[in-house]
Amino acid sequence: MKRKVLAVLVISVSCALLFAAQPETLPLSNKSPLVTFRVLFKAGSVNDPPGKEGVAALTAAMLSRGGTREKPYDQIVKALFPLAASVAAQVDKEMTVFEGTAHQERLEDYYAILRSMLLDPGWREDDFRRLKAETINFLRIQLRSNNEEELGKEVLYLQIYNGHPYGHHSAGTVSSLNALTLEDVKAFYKANYQRGNAVLGLAGGYPESFLKKLESDFSQQLPDGTPQQVALPEPKPADKIRFRLIQKETRSTAISLGFPIAVTRSHPDWVALRVMESYLGEHRSSKSYLFQRIREERGMNYGDYAYIEYFPRGMFQFTPDPNLGRRQQIFQIWIRPVEADNSLFALRIALYELNKLIEKGMSQEAFDSTRTFLLKQVNLLAQTQTEQLGFELDSKFYGIPSFKAYVRDKLAKLTLSDVNGAIGRHLRSTNLDVVMIAKDTAGLKKAIESGAASSPRYVTPPPKDVLDEDKTVRSYKLDVGSIEIVPGDSVFEK
Repeated sequence: MKRKVLAVLVISVSCALLFAAQPETLPLSNKSPLVTFRVLFKAGSVNDPPGKEGVAALTAAMLSRGGTREKPYDQIVKALFPLAASVAAQVDKEMTVFEGTAHQERLEDYYAILRSMLLDPGWREDDFRRLKAETINFLRIQLRSNNEEELGKEVLYLQIYNGHPYGHHSAGTVSSLNALTLEDVKAFYKANYQRGNAVLGLAGGYPESFLKKLESDFSQQLPDGTPQQVALPEPKPADKIRFRLIQKETRSTAISLGFPIAVTRSHPDWVALRVMESYLGEHRSSKSYLFQRIREERGMNYGDYAYIEYFPRGMFQFTPDPNLGRRQQIFQIWIRPVEADNSLFALRIALYELNKLIEKGMSQEAFDSTRTFLLKQVNLLAQTQTEQLGFELDSKFYGIPSFKAYVRDKLAKLTLSDVNGAIGRHLRSTNLDVVMIAKDTAGLKKAIESGAASSPRYVTPPPKDVLDEDKTVRSYKLDVGSIEIVPGDSVFEK
């Protein structure tokens, strides 16, 4: 049987990139002393069989935090320690990536460990039980109990993609995880970790002979085949505004709202929407419009951001992680927790400003300043070797040129008319989902249903022009479709 040859991604410190049927490398001069791996499999939680949600994540955990056939995990940890190295895994809807970096002087030692972990796993029952318990604790404690902000964003995705292959958290559900067996993990590995499903990413100062060895090892030890891509139906749109209220013992209210968009990085409107996103709610930027309107002028919360791509762990970092590529995305506004008394007013501000943006578009001044910012900011998204490698893998996934060059070229040709046209085509201020995490969900539901105005409560009153605008915002109509109250301790259970 003729073997399919793995696509091998090669990147030097100067970010040169080659995808080739036969692996190639650039000259070894001026290379980094560090060598970075990103081994990507085009499979993720969409490949979880029904009733086995979380098996993709548990499989990756078994590979990256379990033992090999020859060594138990504690010996793997001891072997990696003197190398100052590790193996990390990230699982999303359509990608699983394993990442690590080693000094070139210890490259062979590190690679021997990495190769065994990915290609010759130990499949020990004690590792399986430990990692399954850790995954359940992540869902129940780290995410559901201790982090309303990230919880709200993840529940928004569950609501938008209900009944869809994206419709469960990538870590799975508690009930499905409890039902999983070690044989389920082995079966997932066999079905999805195949030669035609892998891309080997390699960066830094390695000899050409090593690159050939890497390709040969994975070509010979991974089984032949290419798993069939999972079909993605269009998510069912919300009727008017669909509210999901998560009841938790919390003093503040976390708010996330959004809707699906037919725009990924390969879409002609992606860069135009990236300008809109940055203007409206650039992550962690105090200059963005929503931040100014909700936090700076009214002092209601810590921050207010907008996204056109999945951006998990946003409260812990400033820039997005690579290798979260998806064929479908959503537009999302994240309103970081506000006092309960101000929650509906904060939601009304966000919808009011979103509607105003749709109706009026961006100004020339806003467009010019945002484009200038993004032309500089794109250079900050891939500063490290592993980030460079990750973004190039993403560009391969989306079928676009090298990310930085792609964005700079598109921005240079972009006009205000392009951006406002994209806003009109893809954004809306109704037929969307809203998730609110609050203590008094019954009272919140009653207030939403009543349609009554929301009067903000200020510790220090804002300027008169803001107070005057509040008179309009407080009565902004919420186009209510449905309201559901969900007990917090039920999220991620089934």
